[in-house]
Amino acid sequence: MSTRSTSVSREIDGKGRTVRELLAGRKYSIDYYQREYKWQQKQVAELLDDLANKFLESHEEGNDRSAVAEYGHYFLGSVIISDKDGQKFIVDGQQRLTTLTLLLIFLHHQLQDGEQKGQLAELIFSQKYGSRSFNLDVPERTACMEGLYKGEEFSDPDSSESVSNILARYADVGDLFPDELEGDALPYFADWLVENVHLVEITAYSDGDAYAIFETMNDRGLSLTPADMLKGYLLANIGDAERRTRASGIWKQRVQSLAELGKDEDADSIKAWLRSQHAQTIRERKRGAVPQDFDLIGTEFHRWVRDHEKALALKGSADFARFIERDFAFYSAWYERLRCAAETLTPGLQSVHFNAQHNFTLQYPALLAPLRVDDDEASALRKIRVVAAYLDILIHQRIWNWRAIDYSTMQYAMFLVMRDVRGKTSEELAETLSGRLRAETETFASNDRFRLHGTNGRQIHRLLARITDYVETRSGQASRYAEYSQRGRRGYEIEHIWANHSDRHRDEFAHPSEFEEYRNRIGGLLLLPKSFNASYGDLPYAKKREHYVGQNLLARSLHERAYDHNPGFTRFVQESGIAFRPHQEFRKADLDARQSLYQQLAETIWSPERLAREAVS
Repeated sequence: MSTRSTSVSREIDGKGRTVRELLAGRKYSIDYYQREYKWQQKQVAELLDDLANKFLESHEEGNDRSAVAEYGHYFLGSVIISDKDGQKFIVDGQQRLTTLTLLLIFLHHQLQDGEQKGQLAELIFSQKYGSRSFNLDVPERTACMEGLYKGEEFSDPDSSESVSNILARYADVGDLFPDELEGDALPYFADWLVENVHLVEITAYSDGDAYAIFETMNDRGLSLTPADMLKGYLLANIGDAERRTRASGIWKQRVQSLAELGKDEDADSIKAWLRSQHAQTIRERKRGAVPQDFDLIGTEFHRWVRDHEKALALKGSADFARFIERDFAFYSAWYERLRCAAETLTPGLQSVHFNAQHNFTLQYPALLAPLRVDDDEASALRKIRVVAAYLDILIHQRIWNWRAIDYSTMQYAMFLVMRDVRGKTSEELAETLSGRLRAETETFASNDRFRLHGTNGRQIHRLLARITDYVETRSGQASRYAEYSQRGRRGYEIEHIWANHSDRHRDEFAHPSEFEEYRNRIGGLLLLPKSFNASYGDLPYAKKREHYVGQNLLARSLHERAYDHNPGFTRFVQESGIAFRPHQEFRKADLDARQSLYQQLAETIWSPERLAREAVS
């Protein structure tokens, strides 16, 4: 379509495009004065979840690939382009286009079909005279994007904010990509993404016109958020002017406080509150299923509250005032405390931080679910600690058994948890959730071959950080978890006790692949400073073992000296009964022993007995 406006000087083109139409054979630049790529993990998680939900509404196992043409469509919003003599500059939309490109690169690596991989490659870059240029053409990002596309590690300590965020968000795509979209469903999803996901491309032919459009769409204050609309609806139903003013002030104060946490935190706190206390139903994950309470609260909570006045006991002016003054104030304040504990290790709420490090955003409504507005501080904290410990144990049991913990996989299970724990005391919570853990068919004993593989490196790193820190703190040392959990240039990395030389182990392994599988088992891994691996990682065990003495206690426990003149550690070993022992050599049987040791440590750290202790602490 073409249209004119008094605020612009030339013709404006607006056209709906599929992802393929938007990216295939087209190049977009970003002016130097444009803001950086700023999306965070939260936005990536929301995008992947929205795409997965829409795709799975239509997809059925056994469909022909051609059936994707009839699947439902998804609208991803608009992009505003300034066309300067044929060169296209993005004025608005670079966050989505950058993230789409990262998702396409991830899919390109996962797909097996060479033809389909080639089709996706056309949306990522074009090639001329053997030189590759990306369709989102930003010179400072080229080396980073090349590394991601080639599957090579990219590291630049002086990289820009955009490059750092691109690397982090690409890792998030891998961590958060829903299990339901993998395997046989992956080619279908890739087809659907490029053919059934649409954007509106709005093109102006001068920067002035493009920014006039951008300002019209974003800066006139006419677009109210769901939180704004809920506030207006609630306040409009409070008849007493003085109480309405008081309720409005409480709302404003809480929203301002939440805004300091980040963008959209007011809306996220409302979703967590309403889901935790009031969601009774959830959509089934099958074709044709319709959204229910849990889903509608996530997308249009302002309408959901209006449509559920009776269930929420919103009968008169005083009820609407109470909904803000008591309920919203109470649950949003606890949500804020939980978000702060998620970011920073907080005494008594450490498990909240541990869960957040695994991107487990479903913890917030689950943690709020048992709280009641008349709970005192101590009671509320005990309830939160019990639920947080339950989630910590559940997450690590699933990781140990190579089971997914992403949002879409865990959503239904967490809905059941929050529905079942509402209003319970801490003791009742401990009993209920311990029962759930006992009912789990897979425990740490279920997988004696747990190992590092291509996609669980971050999880293994955090798990090793927890184990290492546990051994040291139980031996009387100060906690260093925050240090151990840091990755990257100045942080820690996973160290293989066996260097990557299968020829050194031919007497025990007939084939290099068998050696590799054993080498990656968790019993053969440590967490050490990045500089250690660069200096000593390739040495034989007999030489590396001497250097382990100067490292953390889990690494030192391989050497006899860890057991000499170390009363805290020896007392921990004796009291726990965990089978620590030094290893003068590290053969297959030694790795088996360490595998068993780590399993014992995991069973101790993530024991269901923790819940009863948290309930009364």
